[in-house]
Amino acid sequence: MRILVVEDDAGILRFIRQGLTEAGYVVDSAADGRRGVECALTSDYDLIVLDVLLPELDGLSVLRQLRGQGLQTPVLLLTALDAVQDRVQGLNAGADDYLVKPFDFTELLARLRALMRRPPLQSDVALRVGDLELDAAQRLVKRGERPIELSPREFSLLEYLMRHPNQVLSRTQIAQHVWSFDFYGDYKVIDVYIGYLRRKIDRHGASSMIHTVRGVGYSMRCGETEPSYREQGK
Repeated sequence: MRILVVEDDAGILRFIRQGLTEAGYVVDSAADGRRGVECALTSDYDLIVLDVLLPELDGLSVLRQLRGQGLQTPVLLLTALDAVQDRVQGLNAGADDYLVKPFDFTELLARLRALMRRPPLQSDVALRVGDLELDAAQRLVKRGERPIELSPREFSLLEYLMRHPNQVLSRTQIAQHVWSFDFYGDYKVIDVYIGYLRRKIDRHGASSMIHTVRGVGYSMRCGETEPSYREQGK
């Protein structure tokens, strides 16, 4: 397994490199954003660890460039910013996970391993709940005849909800399946993304399809059909 670490702080880079090397990974590094883009696009990596505050080109700009070039390698962001909007901004840019500094190496390693274990969703089926349709292969969503444009993360969240219609999905399940990690009790990012989806799906007076189940999570369904609870991990 080969990992690229883009970090300008020599001490943090040394700390990460030593730990990952001892864990059996091959580690390459870059000390600024432009070099990080160059390395990521010219070599094959299983995972990228990317600092947000970088010289030359900040981490979010690096991430947008990589995703814009079609690079789908999992990216874990390192950031000193822990506000909900900062996390949302990073995830919107295409990050798969984030970790706030200072951090314990055991947590970093656990998150990296979780990203590497993440199974891809099936992408060869069309899903329908009421008049809402999602084509996973073509990455298209429409409600009735109205096309709906979604960000990659919004699409993944909607796809997960639509694969389990009429079931109550907890915030923990959503975090693990859509983001591939747990928010450790702070699920505001999920709530923000649910809000994004609702505003796009329920426009023009359309009935609500994503229902809040107080104290638990969310359910995708038409009308007022009583949902069933989906046990975690099944």
